[in-house]
Amino acid sequence: MNKLAYSRELRLLTPEHFNHVFQQPQRAGSQHLTLLARDNALDHPRLGQAVPKKQIKHAVDRNRFKRLVRENFRKHQHALPAKDYVVIAKRSANELSNQELTKLLDDLWRRLSKPQRKK
Repeated sequence: MNKLAYSRELRLLTPEHFNHVFQQPQRAGSQHLTLLARDNALDHPRLGQAVPKKQIKHAVDRNRFKRLVRENFRKHQHALPAKDYVVIAKRSANELSNQELTKLLDDLWRRLSKPQRKK
């Protein structure tokens, strides 16, 4: 049975972890959010979130967005490849319902799980 916890080892914690993803990311996005990914040397995926106050003004809305992203990642973690993921919120992300955000994240995880094409 797969463990569906969201433990500390599944998070991007330091600026170096985030900078590694920002350097040469694989991207998937929509008008509401951007999802960046980059291979890591671990055997599991990790998640980081960037939800600026400038984009989502109220703390309660930022917390709702982050909670939904964490929960969706937690459910998909065993199907995702070993990559570091960063979710970046855009202003319109606050307008999405919980179901719409969940469906959008499901689609973006699927798109980034496909093998990357060579340039």
